[in-house]
Amino acid sequence: MTSILTLTGRSTRLHLLCACLLAGRLSAQTGEPAPQTAQAAIAIPDPYAAEVAKAILLSGGNAVDAAIATGFALAVTYIDAGNIGGGGFMLTHMEGESAFLDYREKAALTAHRDMYLDQQGEVIENATLIGAKAAAVPGTVAGMWAAHQRYGSLPWRGLLQPAIKLAREGFIPAPALVDEIHANLDWFGNKTNFKDYFSQISAEQLFRQPELATTLERIADQGSADFYRGETARLIVAQMAKDDGLISLEDLASYEAVWREPLKALWRNYQVLSSPPPSSGGFGVIQLLKMKDALAFHFEGVAHNSPQYVHLVSEMEKRVFADRGAYLGDSDFVDIDIETLISDSYVERRAREVNPKTISRLDGVSPGLTSPNTTHYSIIDQWGNAVSNTYTINWAFGSGVIIEGAGFLLNNEMDDFSAKPGVPNIYGVVGSNANEIQSGKRPLSSMSPTILLEGDKVMMVVGTPGGSTIFTTVFQTIINITDFGMTPLEAVGATRFHHQLLPSDLITTSIANPLPDQTKSALRERGYRVQPHDWEFGDVQLIWRDGDTLRPAADPRDRGVGEVFAAAIER
Repeated sequence: MTSILTLTGRSTRLHLLCACLLAGRLSAQTGEPAPQTAQAAIAIPDPYAAEVAKAILLSGGNAVDAAIATGFALAVTYIDAGNIGGGGFMLTHMEGESAFLDYREKAALTAHRDMYLDQQGEVIENATLIGAKAAAVPGTVAGMWAAHQRYGSLPWRGLLQPAIKLAREGFIPAPALVDEIHANLDWFGNKTNFKDYFSQISAEQLFRQPELATTLERIADQGSADFYRGETARLIVAQMAKDDGLISLEDLASYEAVWREPLKALWRNYQVLSSPPPSSGGFGVIQLLKMKDALAFHFEGVAHNSPQYVHLVSEMEKRVFADRGAYLGDSDFVDIDIETLISDSYVERRAREVNPKTISRLDGVSPGLTSPNTTHYSIIDQWGNAVSNTYTINWAFGSGVIIEGAGFLLNNEMDDFSAKPGVPNIYGVVGSNANEIQSGKRPLSSMSPTILLEGDKVMMVVGTPGGSTIFTTVFQTIINITDFGMTPLEAVGATRFHHQLLPSDLITTSIANPLPDQTKSALRERGYRVQPHDWEFGDVQLIWRDGDTLRPAADPRDRGVGEVFAAAIER
């Protein structure tokens, strides 16, 4: 079980001794030529994990090595969203090859369409959110293992050592993390074992997770085999039996991460790479980017986040969400004409439906064909390779169920299915039969890890958490740089807004950085309701190549780190 230890003046930073760096210093002292270096950059939502990523790159690891080490470190220090009990998407551009790794969670083999409905056919309150039955089969460990098998250059075990050290020796939790844990104690109440593990956490004390450290040691020694067929698998199934969950040994043993083709589109002088189904994120980002250009005449002279700008973008977002709800799901189960949905001709036709002056009625926004807690990080290594990784346990702290003896939280990803067509999930998003629950199916996601290429050069790596707000946030961030000339830090820190079809007149905005009162008043005069979002959506992690210089930025709304540094390019 998790434990705490009073801080007694020890450094709370993670110190990693990189043998190659030490050797480099010694060679310099003896007069040998210093190794050639090039810029590497990271944008990571947690300082402990950022230090891990930097150390891996400085020790000669590539972007995928750093991404794997970061993912496991976040599982320790970013408890609200970092995970080995969830899943996600990794978009890579390695040595000129672009690839997309789908390690999204899957519904258990015994899951079925009506599993969350009562005898009257209504969705049981919080059944998709709290408790073991809300969890889908986790994919993170399989995903990290698959990424290492294809692109890893450093030994697997070494990439997990920083996370093991943080779990075993402890770290000082960020005040924001502590506050969020305490705010969720009543949400889970006595329905899960969340309080047993986290109620004593404090920003003034080292927080140790010995059970998690032992689990990570097994994974370091045995790879993904432990999690899906070994001792960790046994502990997961034991917890399912105790808490009436569905995940079985067969579910775990049959889980596979899947390499897919990234969604690709030409936009201006860039090739946009983003996430294909079962994510709606890439489709959403590409549709919005192309639709804005199709409406270029209406955007001429329109100031950033002015009432007209917000209205036009909201009209665009409304149509994207209409298509999302009707057509998107797991492409292994549903036929999706994704090439048509992101084609120039289709997007231009949808753009012509935008009303530049007034709010479109919902009956005029039919489909066009016949988090919050997630976390994202972006990495560019010294060789120009890039990783854009978004992973999640869905809502804050997932299902609230910790695997006893293993020390990690399980996701509540089943809420991302349509428990009942037309009934909103926790993010207020409705879906159709395309995203209904089916045995072994992956739920629809909005995660949008994105890379912009110019030729073969990585120009931007970007992504964010935020549930249904993810792809609208990624779109606005890209436009902030490309159309409004903002610096990366200005772009990720700017006011964001969101509209998702239902309710038709509702625009939500950043809590910490809302729209100006004058803008909100002008939008209300048009018939909109303008409200703070229910949570502070978005924690954008971005790297932008400005000429020959990498410029990283971590969203100032939270505790992330954006850093550029020189790393050796000689192996």
